[in-house]
Amino acid sequence: MAEHPAYPVGLRLAGRRVVVIGGGQVAQRRLPALIAAGADVLLVSPSATPSVDAMAETGEIRWERRRYEDGDLAGAWYALIATQNREANDRASAEAERERVWCVRADDASAATAWTPATGRVDGVTVAVLTGNDPRRSAAVRDAVVEGLRDGSLVSTRRRAHAPGVALVGGGPGDPDLITVRGRRLLAEADVVIADRLGPRDLLDELPPHVEVIDAAKIPYGRFMAQEAINNALIEHAKAGKAVVRLKGGDPYVFGRGMEELQALAEAGIPCTVVPGISSSISVPGAAGIPVTHRGVAHEFTVVSGHVGPDDPRSLVDWASLAKLTGTLVILMGVDKIGLIAEALIRHGRPADTPVAVVQEGTTATQRRVDATLATVGETVRAREVRPPAVIVIGAVVTVNAPTA
Repeated sequence: MAEHPAYPVGLRLAGRRVVVIGGGQVAQRRLPALIAAGADVLLVSPSATPSVDAMAETGEIRWERRRYEDGDLAGAWYALIATQNREANDRASAEAERERVWCVRADDASAATAWTPATGRVDGVTVAVLTGNDPRRSAAVRDAVVEGLRDGSLVSTRRRAHAPGVALVGGGPGDPDLITVRGRRLLAEADVVIADRLGPRDLLDELPPHVEVIDAAKIPYGRFMAQEAINNALIEHAKAGKAVVRLKGGDPYVFGRGMEELQALAEAGIPCTVVPGISSSISVPGAAGIPVTHRGVAHEFTVVSGHVGPDDPRSLVDWASLAKLTGTLVILMGVDKIGLIAEALIRHGRPADTPVAVVQEGTTATQRRVDATLATVGETVRAREVRPPAVIVIGAVVTVNAPTA
């Protein structure tokens, strides 16, 4: 029998009797999957690990606190034998053979009638790998396949009803490795991608040739404002039955106008999935060696949009109150207004020598950091020709790990 490979099969155990003999570490690892499968699990063991005990306490399994007895496998569809008593394991295995119950043995795979594969689950797909008597290799192959499905490098074309739908995906601060696993998977499944200028552009090169990529910055606006044109493009392609991904930089809801797009889609009756992204407000400072909080230095951080200046009547920011805070101030979209912002903060009481760092194109290969103070940052940014996108960090955290000259 050892010369023949195992025949792979998926067991549907929902509502069916499964007997687990032994309540140790093996049972602790295997029980969650049996519970998730909906099995009617009976545990037979005089003792159990705390985790297994908790499963019994919550009613996920039934537990008879005793040793195995002949007849315990009657009516079972599947059995897991995992005690440390070889004699008991042999007797239970023999009963399984007589009763024609598929049986896994933790102590002796050669004596079992079934083997447990290394399994993983990704977005409705179950990956199960068997390599005979080499569980480490099984796990390694499983991990490689699961990781590929998760990050989109291994594309599994799913059978999809072409109902209109859009995913608003936060692409992170720029480094393609910092997009979420779910975001990358949705990109791999897209028919149309409408991308922001600040999204992770390198990921677009990985898309299959049939995927239509639309640069949101180049959508012809006509009589519409830019955002209205983008909304219309999302609606148009979704109504055509395509899977649409709106790839945005950072997080869709952090100065990303993601809610405006979601509202437009809702009004058009189009379902929308929102996938959060890593915001540049914390990731870019971190990539430049700046913690936005640090014990004994800053117990708070505030994220502010600087796209309009402090004296602009459209500004919704209370700069006077911000100047009184002692924590970290992170400013996005404020490169061209940083001189005016710094002046307002100083005018309202923030010390002129407060450290400032400006991080341009953070997390990318062209990242650079420029340090200054509130008093000098306006001139420094002009002299060093700092350009957007850049994240500005104001506060004592800037000097916690400041680069040496």
